[in-house]
Amino acid sequence: MSDQQFRKGDKVEWDSHGGTAEGVVEKKITGDTEAAGRTVRASKDEPQYLVRSDKSGGTAVHKPGALRRRS
Repeated sequence: MSDQQFRKGDKVEWDSHGGTAEGVVEKKITGDTEAAGRTVRASKDEPQYLVRSDKSGGTAVHKPGALRRRS
């Protein structure tokens, strides 16, 4: 479990197929749900984050360990 916490509106980056992607946290997910076209398994102890890409405008879900805060 990661102790990294993000909030809606936080600017983040993550490793993507073509290098580094950047975007904004849209939502913290703390329960099993459908998001970004897939089933997300999350809990309060192991949340995931819905992020919107600055470049494509698409959404993706990432575990906190995959995200880094942008300055």
